[in-house]
Order: sequence, then C-alpha cells, then structure tokens
Amino acid sequence: MYPDRVVSGMRPTGALHLGHYHGALKNWVRLQSELPCLFFVADWHALTTHYDDPSVIETSVWDMLIDWLAAGVDPSQATLFIQSKVPEHAELHLLLSMATPLGWLERVPTYKDQQEKLADRDLATYGFLGYPLLQAADVLIYRASQVPVGDDQVPHIEMMREIARRFNHLYGKEKGFEEKAQEAVKKLGSKRAKLYNELRTQFQQQGSENALEQAKAMLDDAQNLSMIDRERLFGFLEGSRKLILSEPQALLTEASRLPGLDGQKMSKSYGNAIALREDKDVVSKKVRTMPTDPARVRRTDPGDPDKCPVWQFHVVYSDDATREWAAKGCRSAGIGCLECKQPVIDAIIREQEPMHERAQQYLDDPSLVRAIVADGCDHARKLAQDTMRDVREAMGLGYS
Repeated sequence: MYPDRVVSGMRPTGALHLGHYHGALKNWVRLQSELPCLFFVADWHALTTHYDDPSVIETSVWDMLIDWLAAGVDPSQATLFIQSKVPEHAELHLLLSMATPLGWLERVPTYKDQQEKLADRDLATYGFLGYPLLQAADVLIYRASQVPVGDDQVPHIEMMREIARRFNHLYGKEKGFEEKAQEAVKKLGSKRAKLYNELRTQFQQQGSENALEQAKAMLDDAQNLSMIDRERLFGFLEGSRKLILSEPQALLTEASRLPGLDGQKMSKSYGNAIALREDKDVVSKKVRTMPTDPARVRRTDPGDPDKCPVWQFHVVYSDDATREWAAKGCRSAGIGCLECKQPVIDAIIREQEPMHERAQQYLDDPSLVRAIVADGCDHARKLAQDTMRDVREAMGLGYS
C-alpha cells in the first residue's frame, strides 16, 4: 500500500564503538543502497534514562552523526535526522497513548529487564514505561515497511503491529465505506475487479494468506487508483475499514559477534570498548593488553582459543588462513599471545583508516553536518506531516 521504507534509530548516550559498527552500522550501509532509509538520532529516547542529567545528549548527538558518516552512511542515499526536530513524533505518541492498553507496555520483555540492569537509575517514570510506544510512533509515522532489529527487539516490532492494527480498527471507520470501496473496485477494470473479489473471498472465508498477498501485490501495481481508494481497498481486503497506519515487519539482523576487550558485551560503561574512531596507538595498546586464556600463564603453555576473547576478534577480522594460524599456534604454544594479537590490531586499524578520512571533513567544518541534518529533518517532517494529516482526520481532529 505504501512504498517500502526502512526506519531505524540510535540513542545518543556516548561515543559509538566497534560493537555498534558491526551490530548495526554495517547493516545500515548495506540497506541504504537497497531501499529508502531513514536513520534518526533518538534524543528523546535518551531522556528516558538520562532525564536528570541531559548534558551528555547534545554533544553525543553530533558526535554520533559524525560516527555514522564516518562508518559510510551516505546522506545522498539515506535520510539522517534528529527525532526532536520532527515534533510530529511526539504528537503521534500522544494520540496513540490515548488508545493503547497499559498492560501492553507493562508486558514488554525489556521493561523489567532494563529496570534490573539499570538499578542505579530512577526508571519509575512514564517516559521509561512508555518508551516502546514512542518507539512505535517513530516507525509508524513513516509507515515503514521494515525495521532492522536483533532477536531481542522482535517483541517491540510485534507491539508496533498490534498498535497499528488497533488504531486502524478504532479509527479506520468511514461513513459509507463499503459503497465507496465497491466503487473503487470498479476502477480496477473488469478483470482485476473480478480477481480482487475472488482473492478477498478466499482470504476472508478460508484465511488464505497467499490470496491476501496476491491481492496486495495487485493493488500495488494498480496505477489508476488514488491514495484514498488504495487505502480503502487494502482495508476492504481484511474487513470494513481503511488502513491508515501500516504494520511494519522486523528485518532480522545477525547479532554482532564482536565482544568487548574482556569477553563481555562491548560497552563504554564497562570500559571494554574500542571507539569507532579510536587513535591507532590506543587501538594497539587496548588489544595488546586484552586478557587471554587464563591457562596460558607462560609463553610455553598451550591455550584454548574458545576461552580467549582475542579469538572472537579473529572470527570477525581475520581470514581463514590467519584464523587457522592463530588457533594452531595457540593450542600448540607455537606463538605467543602478543603475536596472536598483532593481526587483529592491523585489521582494526585498516578498517578504521577510511572512517578517520571520512570524518575529518566534518570535524574541520561542522556546518556540513548541520546542513545534512537540516535537509534530513525537512524531508522526514514532510513524510511525518502526510501521515499526521490522515491520523488527525481519522480521529476527528482534522478541523481547522
């Protein structure tokens, strides 16, 4: 019904590191050449855990945008913007909150999990409870078709789908809808109209998902339909309402296999991270001082790569021949730990060289980043305003 579109965002809570790059940014760089993408700095989301000390947010916003550009996110292919610069996000969040059951928010798996992990912070706020709803607004306002997430975020996408479904059920009513939908069917032409009705019957009476997909594909190809008729016919397929908000799909991404320097999850707060634009001397020092297999007390002691954090870096950064050399040398004590670490150091520095080069122009002239974001915010806001016009009208708020 709506064009394919990818939406994703990150909270600006500190410098990005290699875990962010391998876990998300590499995927963004790939997606931007395949589909229209909108990537946003989720500064309002940062307030859910940093509302009492927001000083870190402003600096982190611009540093993170430079990190994205350094990683290869291309503003000529993707739209980059800041969440708070598109106030329609907040408006949709407010309107969705009027009809979203409280229990839906309380059952989000990450809600209690984060409360336990961030026990040092006051999370007894509506902002923290309601952040999945704001997250839903961030995506639904662009009628995104796909959202790149890891397995742990799939429940959030399912809740977005439920919220869109509930909104359409409550507000997709239209006086004389069926008559208007039947008139729209005629505009398909006799052959397509007959096929549409057959597929609709197959879906509604037999639950045929294949028939539903065929009908949707046919509507996508119909060039002579207005947007309002298209909305009606998509809604008519599944019931008796227009589809105002589309249901996004989770675009599963492979979880990052890159741990922190100590083998735990890479995190700035754990002090085990390598920054995305780290100085090469610092990279070398950090990797050289990484812990290894505790069994290798002396240079002549054999080790087990599976018990060594450095091995996980080889999995990500080394080719087959280097991995074989490292594994064999570790198990036989044929190489020392510093020898084993050197190819990893070289690979990380090599990976980061073009990042430093891409970042330098924005560090030299910060106005370039501001201009990219200004253009991105303008584009994002136009898309958001289109959706909000339909939302307001559906909720009886379209008066002027």
